[in-house]
Amino acid sequence: MSRILVTEKIAEAGLESLRAAGHEVDVRLGLDPEQLIGAIPGAAAIIIRSSTQVNADVIEAGTDLAVVGRAGIGLDNVDVDAATRRGVMVVNAPQSNTLSAAEHTMALLLAQARNVAQAHAALVDGRWERSKWEGVELSDKTLGVIGLGRIGRLVAQRAAAFGMKLVAYDPFVSLEMARKSGIEMLDLETLMATSDFVTIHVAKTPDTIGLIGKELLAGAKPGLRVVNVARGGIVDEAALAEAIRDGRIAGAAFDVFETEPCIDSPLFGVPGVVVTPHLGASTREAQDKAGITIAEQVQLALAGDFVPFAVNVDAGEAAEVLKPFLPLAERLGAIYAFLVDSLPESLDVEFRGEIAGVDPRYAVLAAVKGLMSQVGDQPASYVNALTLAEERGLEVRTVTVDDPSARSGIVSLRGGGHSITGTISSLDGDFRVINLDGHSLEIRPGQHMLVVRNDDTPGMVGVVGSALGDAKVNISNMHIGETTDGVAALMVVATGSAVPASVQDALLSDPHIKSVRAINLW
Repeated sequence: MSRILVTEKIAEAGLESLRAAGHEVDVRLGLDPEQLIGAIPGAAAIIIRSSTQVNADVIEAGTDLAVVGRAGIGLDNVDVDAATRRGVMVVNAPQSNTLSAAEHTMALLLAQARNVAQAHAALVDGRWERSKWEGVELSDKTLGVIGLGRIGRLVAQRAAAFGMKLVAYDPFVSLEMARKSGIEMLDLETLMATSDFVTIHVAKTPDTIGLIGKELLAGAKPGLRVVNVARGGIVDEAALAEAIRDGRIAGAAFDVFETEPCIDSPLFGVPGVVVTPHLGASTREAQDKAGITIAEQVQLALAGDFVPFAVNVDAGEAAEVLKPFLPLAERLGAIYAFLVDSLPESLDVEFRGEIAGVDPRYAVLAAVKGLMSQVGDQPASYVNALTLAEERGLEVRTVTVDDPSARSGIVSLRGGGHSITGTISSLDGDFRVINLDGHSLEIRPGQHMLVVRNDDTPGMVGVVGSALGDAKVNISNMHIGETTDGVAALMVVATGSAVPASVQDALLSDPHIKSVRAINLW
């Protein structure tokens, strides 16, 4: 029997299933950070929702902790890296609230279009203001959907029933798949310039923070209305508030904010804005699904069984020789996502060396999990990675090569004109990227990297180094990819922090630099 600490309310059915399995369910709601650290010792599992912060200090204090269960999708309040370092499994319930989030998006869309909240407030305050709160119809309006994952597609289906024209931006969805759903794919700037309403359904990553800012809002169609039920911080709230006050944007409806709990957003009090306190998943059905699902995941974890929605651990029954390569494959998949402009039609995951002689299935899942974790609005796990890829039109193929000359194991990803190959160093056991798009190199893949393609002319290392130095960006590692044609060269730089867009633009202004790719792993 294990003690399971529950710090936020979940479905009673989930708690009962844990008790029925013989576990001690210790429900302690409303713990402050100090109380949480005092309560976590002796607990084999902790179940939370969105308010409890399971940071590195909590994980360190949880000397018996084996699993963290998040009854919902997002993991913003869990230090997954710290948990992984301690060998603590992190699990969530990624499919529990997709329908509720889509329905809440439609609720806010309608409330914003018809000024429901404002008219209600006026009427209960004793003011009958029919002419003041004139709204607009959804029919024949253009809805721009940013992110066509599960939630985005559910919103698009429901909007179509209202007679809306559908356009979308998602570089990782094929044109053919969108066309079959009656959706026209556009670039982000064109979507903003042609949409009457925009809804946001992307994950919060370094690349999507501030995605909708002053520049995009300035080019938006006059009278645009913006709805965000995804994550706070994706939209610049201050810039949006200013655009609404200036009359360039008609209004907004927000359920999520950059800092939560939030009682002081720039959007509060702005005419034409409807706000709710992160209610996207707050339906009885979603909470029941989340509670029951997370209880099932925690039970599997404590029993040592394969856990479908584990987000940070190796697959359960991988061969011993393959297990060290699972995190390598996942890292290569994540980096590959930054090399391509959109998902290719097919991706080959290739294995050489000793690992080519065992079942590579879990390593393939790890590679696709790494890729899909960077491109979708749903958390990718071992169990859903291939499904997410299939939904976006990506065919994943496994290739094994009996190559005695290879190292103990080499993993490669190829597709869409790009490739990346990695291995594990025999010297220190660390990961190495040994080939990128046909260029031989050897570099430790970091959290922040810059891939520069340039003419094979003298002085290019100095150009890149000076640009980064002037921006106070520390270089932790650098490697020049060997070139075979003597014309095109490739430079991979690992940096201590993300490279600002201004530095990337400055590098691109050099006539000898052909492209710059920034890689920022979340």
